[in-house]
Amino acid sequence: MTHQPAPRHVLRCDRPAARFADAFLLGDGRLGVTVAGGAGTETFDLNADTLWSGGPLAPRTDAGAAHVLPGLRAAVAAGDHHRADELALQLHADGYTESYQPVGRLSWAFDASAGEPGEYARDLDLGSAVASTRYRRAGTEHRVETFVAPGSSVLVATTGREGGDLPAVEFTSPHPLPVQRVEEVEAGTLVLAAGRVPATVVPNYVPDDDPVRYADDEPDADGTVARGGGFAVAALVHGDRDGTGDSARLTATVVTGFRGWDRRPSADLEELLRQAREQVLAAAGESTADLRERTTAEHRRWFDRVDLDVTAAPGHEEDVAVAQRVFDLGRYLLVASSRPGTQAANLQGIWNTDVRPGWSSNYTTNINVTMNYWAAETTGVAELHTPLFDLARDLAEAGRETARLDYGARGAIVHHNTDVWRFSRAVRGRTFWSNWPSALPWLAAHTYDHVDFGSAADGFLAEVALPVHRAAAAASLDLLVEDADGRLVPSPSTSPENSFLLPDGSQAAVTAGATMDRELTREVCTHYLDLLARAGLPDDDLAAEVRGVLGRLAEPAVVDGVLQEWGPGLESAEPGHRHVSHLYGVFPGTSTTRRRTPEELAAARRSLEGRLSHGGGHTGWSRSWVVGLSARFGDGAAAQEHLRVLVEDLMSDSLLDLHPHNGWPGNAIFQIDGNFGAVAGIAETLLQGHDGALDLLPALPPAWVTGSVRGLRARGGHVVDLRWADGVLTGGRVLAGRDGELAVRVQGADVTVTTAEGELVAKGAGELVWAAAAGVEYLLEATPAH
Repeated sequence: MTHQPAPRHVLRCDRPAARFADAFLLGDGRLGVTVAGGAGTETFDLNADTLWSGGPLAPRTDAGAAHVLPGLRAAVAAGDHHRADELALQLHADGYTESYQPVGRLSWAFDASAGEPGEYARDLDLGSAVASTRYRRAGTEHRVETFVAPGSSVLVATTGREGGDLPAVEFTSPHPLPVQRVEEVEAGTLVLAAGRVPATVVPNYVPDDDPVRYADDEPDADGTVARGGGFAVAALVHGDRDGTGDSARLTATVVTGFRGWDRRPSADLEELLRQAREQVLAAAGESTADLRERTTAEHRRWFDRVDLDVTAAPGHEEDVAVAQRVFDLGRYLLVASSRPGTQAANLQGIWNTDVRPGWSSNYTTNINVTMNYWAAETTGVAELHTPLFDLARDLAEAGRETARLDYGARGAIVHHNTDVWRFSRAVRGRTFWSNWPSALPWLAAHTYDHVDFGSAADGFLAEVALPVHRAAAAASLDLLVEDADGRLVPSPSTSPENSFLLPDGSQAAVTAGATMDRELTREVCTHYLDLLARAGLPDDDLAAEVRGVLGRLAEPAVVDGVLQEWGPGLESAEPGHRHVSHLYGVFPGTSTTRRRTPEELAAARRSLEGRLSHGGGHTGWSRSWVVGLSARFGDGAAAQEHLRVLVEDLMSDSLLDLHPHNGWPGNAIFQIDGNFGAVAGIAETLLQGHDGALDLLPALPPAWVTGSVRGLRARGGHVVDLRWADGVLTGGRVLAGRDGELAVRVQGADVTVTTAEGELVAKGAGELVWAAAAGVEYLLEATPAH
């Protein structure tokens, strides 16, 4: 690590980024900018959330693979898992998802002086969403300040202006640029460029002699193409006087030809250039101060809703300070990569510099894209959750064809990979990762949480949550078969990216009733009934079917006190596997808890201990998941230790989450999910609301001896502030989100609860319960229990 002491909410490094994963990231949900912090020449790698290779999927004309299901299920029932795996390959599509694409790089040469820079530092102010680089050379201080202004969706960078000359900017792209020109306009020098992304990009993990293929077709009369949409870049270098003296400013933007997941993209490059040019010139007419003020104000609208401030135990100061920055950075990154109206954050958020990025930088639905949004509700930024709901709603439509043709099922089915074009089939590959069919139930769970946390706007339940659940539940019911005991289990079923051992030592992946699929099936069906009730709707035919099925669903298997990943007798081929999918019911699910199901929770904990003892948690996102699981187990010391390992071993200089991968710079790939998962895990150590009450400080890390947190949200829409000292609650506030009984649980303290007017509503230790009214503030004062 190259961190330097810095003010709170500021991430500081003492050298320029040597690789993409060490850079600072800026964005407004649409435009992503990667800032390296160069001395002399600053580089800005550009991304746009809708710039993907490929194009909308054509309707299928094949007969599908549903005819394979009877034989596949029979093979599973007979224990012939090799045969089941062979048949499952017939469910695979011919290809893969498409890849999130880089736009290109702006290089801004602002300092031509010679010599080594001194007093170097680069900062990312997480509170204002501004990055800055500063150093001294040849007796002169140089400083570049950068941000992405929302509304205009432009990159703004400023620096000192030497001798009246404006520093030159150059744009390069990994894609062909048939249109490039420079215009001298009244404001300054305008660089324009436009091109098309590939028609197809084969994923980085697939060997291919021609992995990146560009189309050479001309756009139709309406300017659209089938695949390989267009993009345009406009970058203006101009003078700017903002009250601090003359400076040079770079204003730049990107426009793409994306028109919707099911519509042909535009490749009318001149029209895209016109839009980009117009956008940049309009933004150039605004002062830097005004743009910066708007940027920070919109950012703080979300970032400031939660604040965590911790004083560490002696000897733990650095670890705790970095953990706080991880919490703040993750919240910052969600604001920067996901806003209402944008695409959902992908494997790298909205930042990527590779034409063939790791795992296509797509939406990996078996953990990664959902982990991106685990903290959206608990940290009070529910509006930033909406791009994931848009993805879920689209997939509930796009996945109908896959359900019907490949499974003979109602509703919709989505597998482990999707993209901006809403791909839903099993990709061509190996069964242990391709054949997981349960993405939509997991995405549906996020729409349910949005309702359960009291965040849903009018119409959301009827227009998003219920339709997504209906599509997911219908398909889940059609995947159920009877097991040998007459219980119902999903078939075919896999546990994400893992395989099990057979008696002869060989491996297989396809079975019936993998634990995660059992959990998701029960959850989506239960949630569907609850949402109908919340909407005041009577049971429909599907609900009646669900009620008849719920009592027959098989429970997850427990053998010798250990929760199993599959049914009894199937052991993991990789005991230290990075996925812990079978623990979904503990976290992020809510079926397995300390009070409702203590024996099941203990079995899950033994399973995690076994996984970790064999080297599990070896990727950043996996270790973040373990932080959240530790919190749900009530083990603050374990959460603290896993946070330490995450930061020390699995994060970059700029605290970006890493997935170890040979052949990549630094032998690791940036994946943003672990950053978001860490935020969720930390929030769970401070507040939980899924087990019948608000658990206050349920898994406080022991080194966090004194501190406060403001603005956390719980199920029911309750907003909670807490203070503690010597590891024990000293006070807090609960803003009730709804009418009805409200319970809080407190460890090690006697608590008095009053209204803001001083009316006593509850007093005691352990669990306190009172009749709450929505919108009323309840104040907690606590003293150590004797």
